[in-house]
Amino acid sequence: MDQKQQAEHEKRERISTIAKRMIWITFQHEGIHAYPQAGHDPALATGDEYNVSFLGTPHRHIFHFRVAIQVTHNDRDIEFIQFKRWCQNLYGKGTLELNNKSCEMMSEDLYQQIASRYPDRDIQIEVSEDGENGCSIYYNTTRPHLSVII
Repeated sequence: MDQKQQAEHEKRERISTIAKRMIWITFQHEGIHAYPQAGHDPALATGDEYNVSFLGTPHRHIFHFRVAIQVTHNDRDIEFIQFKRWCQNLYGKGTLELNNKSCEMMSEDLYQQIASRYPDRDIQIEVSEDGENGCSIYYNTTRPHLSVII
């Protein structure tokens, strides 16, 4: 291996060594949702094709979750099947509630539970209504001034 090839190989090894590793899981849960303000706010209850006043009435959704969490090595220090079951049980056992919350509120609630159990890890949570519209929030623990340039 010549000097240039050796340098490229070493660079790839450095990148691989410090790469951020994350696992992700998905699950769904049924909930009832309402946005009471939509029924009377003129910006929402517009009376035209942009009218969303119906959101003020409680309605059913299947909320879809995609949760990614940082792991520390390739042999995974968090088993994703166990992580998925634990997340699902937060709702199934009543620790967390979906009803009458925005997707962003649901993400915040879930983040607090995950971060309590798995501190100091980057976490990304996506929550959608019926797999169609939703939010994505990235909870980053990395401090920019500590970033490493490769």
